[in-house]
Amino acid sequence: MTNPDLLIRGVRIAAELKERSADPASADAVDLRVSNGHIVARGAAGSLVPQEGERVIEAEGLIAMTGLVDLHTHLREPGFERSETVLTGTRAAAAGGFTTVFPMANTSPVQDTAGVVEQVQSLGDAAGYATVRPIGAVTEDLGGERLSEIGAMAQSRAAVRVFSDDGKCVHDPLLMRRALEYVKTFDGVVAQHAQDPRLTEGAQMNEGALSSELGLKGWPAVAEESIIARDVLLAEHIGARLHICHLSTAGSVEVVRWAKARGVQVTAEVTPHHLILTEETARSYDPRYKVNPPLRRDEDVHALRAAVAEGVIDIIATDHAPHPAEAKECEWDAAAFGMVGLESALPISILSLIQEGHSSWAELEQLLSQRPAKIGRLAGHPETLEVGQPADIVLVDPDCSSVFNFTHLQGMSQNSPFLDMRLPGRVAYTVRKGYLTLDDGELVSPDAVAAAAKFAEAAL
Repeated sequence: MTNPDLLIRGVRIAAELKERSADPASADAVDLRVSNGHIVARGAAGSLVPQEGERVIEAEGLIAMTGLVDLHTHLREPGFERSETVLTGTRAAAAGGFTTVFPMANTSPVQDTAGVVEQVQSLGDAAGYATVRPIGAVTEDLGGERLSEIGAMAQSRAAVRVFSDDGKCVHDPLLMRRALEYVKTFDGVVAQHAQDPRLTEGAQMNEGALSSELGLKGWPAVAEESIIARDVLLAEHIGARLHICHLSTAGSVEVVRWAKARGVQVTAEVTPHHLILTEETARSYDPRYKVNPPLRRDEDVHALRAAVAEGVIDIIATDHAPHPAEAKECEWDAAAFGMVGLESALPISILSLIQEGHSSWAELEQLLSQRPAKIGRLAGHPETLEVGQPADIVLVDPDCSSVFNFTHLQGMSQNSPFLDMRLPGRVAYTVRKGYLTLDDGELVSPDAVAAAAKFAEAAL
């Protein structure tokens, strides 16, 4: 048995919308036929005739992108299933248009052995909503003292290529050097959470006049910038790949720009929330806005957007960080850091980048799909929506807008900073390996997706 073929009719292709001011209607509409997990035919709109048993998706007015890839997700399983599980987190991913997620290592037990990363990958395979590529810890138990089983994880069935102690900084420069040397041997990458722990001890929000006014301990920008400066020099010295997680300051942008000009193999990500929210939200003392790194000044937000437009920042990553209600419904000082973001990432990117003239649809596809896949060395991800490519596809309605509310959140946690905001764009369909995980805005049932995933795997 195989999954039903799909015929997507009259869709416009994001990669062809290269101008930042382009009207989506300016691109020619096409038909796409999907069979056995791949695009098998493409023609002008109306040229492909529906076949018996084929599911037809009328996609007039929609934009097709290669499936979104999140290089920075927290799925919490194993160990913190009250916040999220691999199943619920990948359902949230599918609702947001993501077909692949890279879950961070801060689970319990930590993803620091081949056995744990293989377990997390297997949970993703069984759920079927998204490809799950676990990130391995750099140090044992995220302790910052000894390197983890980096080689074993790289050689495991999970084939780990990204390593991070995210949530903590690899602060010891010698350990960071050794990690970079190790991953270089198999073309891996270390993703650094750039936060000097001594400079941020007890910090609650961005350091500045506002933190003093609110009586909250400040988190200086230099705590991020100094670690990035050190690590790009280490990466240059070793000739290894370095990735900077959740860049948040104008100064960090300048350090990365300098490093790239020197030819350092460094890439950087920004989160959607750092592209639109500022430290002013802390005036409410609402813990939904408490995040690591903290929301910064308006000047930083503008610098980050400009860096995306310039190409200094390579990708957008969600840093989806679910927490149970009690971890957020409390006083600011006691609240956990983090925000959920899988379901809102694309609308916030449209709002902050496309509508502000910083990105075209073609560039947005690079930011949210193509470059994250390349950095993570993701095999089997479609490079285009041409014939022969794997069918990981998201269809977006650019003209739709809605007030973001709890009904949009498909994971277990509700700590979104965007509740009650009117956001543009709607993810209408998500296709993974040729089968639907999101159908006209509604998630396909877990049983149906799990069965489709088995059929897709058998077809391969």
